[in-house]
Amino acid sequence: MSKSFNKIFLEGSDDSELYPIISLDDRPGEEEIDLKSGEVLPILSLRNMVIFPGVLSPVSVARPKSMKLIREAQENESLIGVCTQIDTRIDDPTYEQLYPLGTIAQIVRILEMPDGTTTVILEGKKRFRLGTVVTEKPYIKAHVNLFDDVKIDTKDKVFQALVSSIKDLTINIVSKSGTMPPETAFAIRNIENPVFMINYICTNMGFDVKDKQRLLEIDNPSDRGYKLLELLDKESQLIDLKLSIQNKAKEGIDQQQREYFLQQQMRTIQSELGDLSPEQDLDELRERADSKKWSEAVAKTFYKELKKLERMHPHSPDYSTQLNYIETMLDLPWNEYTKDNFNLRNAKKVLDKDHFGMDTVKERILEHLAVLKLKGDMKSPIICLYGPPGVGKTSLGRSIATALNRKYVRVSLGGLHDEAEIRGHRRTYIGALPGRIIQNVLKAESANPVFVLDEIDKITADYKGDPSSALLEVLDPEQNMAFHDNYLDVDFDLSKVMFIATANNLNTIPRPLLDRMELIEVSGYTQEEKIEIAYRHLVPKELENHGLKSDDFVLTKPIIQQLIEKYTRESGVRSLNRQIASLMRKVAKKVASGEKYNVELTEDDLTEYLGASRYSSDKYEGNEYAGVVTGLAWTQVGGEILFIESSISKSKAPKLTLTGNLGDVMKESAVLALEYIKSHADKLGISNEQLDENSVHIHVPEGAIPKDGPSAGITMVTALVSAFTGRKVRKNIAMTGEITLRGKVLPVGGIKEKILAAKRAGITDIILCAENKKDIDEIKKVYLKGLKFHFVTDIMEVVDFALLKQKA
Repeated sequence: MSKSFNKIFLEGSDDSELYPIISLDDRPGEEEIDLKSGEVLPILSLRNMVIFPGVLSPVSVARPKSMKLIREAQENESLIGVCTQIDTRIDDPTYEQLYPLGTIAQIVRILEMPDGTTTVILEGKKRFRLGTVVTEKPYIKAHVNLFDDVKIDTKDKVFQALVSSIKDLTINIVSKSGTMPPETAFAIRNIENPVFMINYICTNMGFDVKDKQRLLEIDNPSDRGYKLLELLDKESQLIDLKLSIQNKAKEGIDQQQREYFLQQQMRTIQSELGDLSPEQDLDELRERADSKKWSEAVAKTFYKELKKLERMHPHSPDYSTQLNYIETMLDLPWNEYTKDNFNLRNAKKVLDKDHFGMDTVKERILEHLAVLKLKGDMKSPIICLYGPPGVGKTSLGRSIATALNRKYVRVSLGGLHDEAEIRGHRRTYIGALPGRIIQNVLKAESANPVFVLDEIDKITADYKGDPSSALLEVLDPEQNMAFHDNYLDVDFDLSKVMFIATANNLNTIPRPLLDRMELIEVSGYTQEEKIEIAYRHLVPKELENHGLKSDDFVLTKPIIQQLIEKYTRESGVRSLNRQIASLMRKVAKKVASGEKYNVELTEDDLTEYLGASRYSSDKYEGNEYAGVVTGLAWTQVGGEILFIESSISKSKAPKLTLTGNLGDVMKESAVLALEYIKSHADKLGISNEQLDENSVHIHVPEGAIPKDGPSAGITMVTALVSAFTGRKVRKNIAMTGEITLRGKVLPVGGIKEKILAAKRAGITDIILCAENKKDIDEIKKVYLKGLKFHFVTDIMEVVDFALLKQKA
């Protein structure tokens, strides 16, 4: 039953409950009263109950206007009209919001309850229909039209059988419910007036208010009895079904079911404490779905899956899996984008603030932002930043997100070997999850974040699939507008996501994947750039990290240069950052202990705090010896100068000896250089006898360090010519370039790093291939100060300029 037989929800308070007054008087169905049709009566509105003629009913009064009505009616000893409001949610119903048929009632007694509420005992007298309203202030007063009593033969056997059936069925319901006191059945058995008994049961059974109102509106007591019997029969069947279910549950109960019922009780307690029931959960899911901006196809899939969830039992093992899937769909930002900041000046300011140098990368980002500003919509490019470790490729992604005012997410692909990590698992698997792409879009809460795919060159493949192949769809602007995740099983648009991949080595990236990305090289920092990065970024950051103030620790640019040259050898600045942090820890210890120290660090302080220098840079050593020429080399940690040493010695079996841990390409350059000299000996002033009678030895110092590459070709030719002719090499000169068998000088790479290494070593003149002039033009003028460049196309030009006529 929806309500207990012995409890009534009373007018004015949804929470108040009172036992009905059980009367054993032989009250008539409708009593004669001293009232005529058309008279005006005050009308009391009830919220959750209906008053029947002849029945005493307790009513809890809470509304101020109802209190006033009751007090005045008691003082005047007048009757009142009682009507039930149509909508129980309305606190102050108007005349139009009441059922038009009610009951004339007399106030028997007013009780002041211990909890501070007021309860009125009303006795129903006669039914009436509302006439015209007189006033609604301070309470409703209206004309009432009384109903004439419908007389019925109580001795009629059919009616007696009906009353007997009602009585037996009601007593049966009371006994089976287990929630009603036995006094209720005792009272019903002892009511002798059949009309009163019908009205009494109509009042106190837990029917819906609408059903009770329908019963009141039936004029004939016999018809009212039949309708009552129908409602009682439904109530009895509901109780029987409930008891049957309970009995079946008891028959097969075991430990698992016991735990289940305990969990049910826990959920009920949690629900009382404020948690949502499964029905409320589903309503909330629908509300969230209504606000999503997804496509019609996605919406169709969602509501189909939601219907599956509705059909599942909340304690089914598949329920949580289905619920997780639906919540994932709701959490995804379907067509929800953050607004890009199109202020190019602000974007440039942010990029320059966070990173020094990287002009090519910054220019590319600003170009993308400019196109977005003009066009309003654009498929985001797939950028791949490649270069040595520690140069700021990953941190650049966060700066780009800040400049564009987009969300930032990052996924590390290093060591990833399962394709499902990218595409997700199918929901048929236990513990299935979306792939890393969808997971991070969920985390970003927008469909256009800056998405950094870190270490894309370190993806591996095994029997579980090839993740790099799964990335082909992600990183293709023509395909990723309909990216298909196995868990999600619907297409998701990634075309607005700005993917930025980072890599150290392009050789390990599959060619199809490499073809889908726009490659931007982030070269290693020059020493000058490292000094600026340390001065502008690293020192202030580490001061904050170590709790020091700017006047506690001062690192000047010359000392930073010493720190870079003597204690680090890297292309990035990670090691430099560690050394600065190490210095600050030493200073922090002195500050905390109150010791005296040099606030502005000196070179001696570096030695004291960090120990003896770990590295040394090559310096130009002069031109006193023939056959020794300075070359320029590129390494992963920056540019270096190197010396090509050559010597000739008398030998019956002339041969070429190469030492210095040279790679195949460099060995071929040496062979090529000697063959060129042999074929052009006359032009170079070398006799055939010298070539036929002398062995040649070429050595590159620091034999423990592997060296390779073609850029030492012209250096080897110059060194060999100097050794054969004895001509001195021009002072403060260095060179780099590749040669051909015909003597052509070819361009090489790493020019920026090489010339800065030459400048640090004290070189003033540099010989380069003419085609490398474009590389010089791209370098800032401040780095070229004090250097003079000589551009050549043929090896003879190199020899003529680099070698003096003077003998060594």
